[in-house]
Amino acid sequence: MSLGLIGSGGSILAIPILVYFFGLTPEHATTHSLFIVGITSAIAVRKHYRFGNLKLREALYFAIPSIISLLLSRKYLLPAIPEVIFDRGLIITKHMAMMVLFALLMMGASLSMIRKPIPSTVSGQVSISRLVLLGLLIGIVTGFLGAGGGFLIVPVLIFYGGMSMRHAIATSLLIITINSLSGFIGDLVNHVVFDKRILVTVSATAITGMFAGLYLSNRIDTYKLKPVFGWFIFLMGIFILTKELFFSR
Repeated sequence: MSLGLIGSGGSILAIPILVYFFGLTPEHATTHSLFIVGITSAIAVRKHYRFGNLKLREALYFAIPSIISLLLSRKYLLPAIPEVIFDRGLIITKHMAMMVLFALLMMGASLSMIRKPIPSTVSGQVSISRLVLLGLLIGIVTGFLGAGGGFLIVPVLIFYGGMSMRHAIATSLLIITINSLSGFIGDLVNHVVFDKRILVTVSATAITGMFAGLYLSNRIDTYKLKPVFGWFIFLMGIFILTKELFFSR
């Protein structure tokens, strides 16, 4: 529903749900999240394509380097992290580190939602070099944490892709679709184990929520809704930080 309403927030909710409600490890949750968010975003992309909101050239400038860094991070970076990162009185596990980083990402995302909306257009200039560089960096974030990064991609497309908010949201969803499904396919090639039942169940309900969000987006002022959703995400980030730092086993 959040993707349908405001064009972001899908993976921000998917990872905690998969970890805390379905009992997946953060690493396996990223695999499931990539498919769920990717397939759900694709539904919204179809609608935006019909309305001519997609900017394909800028999407490719961003998506191609992003896919490369995403696949490399999932193949080499994520498996290289030991299960116990630090053990000197304080034990820091891979699980804890990933969830703490994700909580910080959630809180960063929430601030971008709580703040006043970005101006509808910033510049007509397209900075290809910055789109490529930021695509590489966000690909690493997506690969490591399983987060599509819509709240990061939208400002990048506005400030460095010269897009309006409407075009940036639509193009961001296309990039999220490409990145997330590419990451999931990469995991399949690398024989990463996933739970088909969880994948089908959560994907089906997420797609239902997407249609509900798209329907409501024509009847609700999403700019007023976004800060409320932002505060919800911020509180969830605080909850994850508290749980992992003070109540983890």
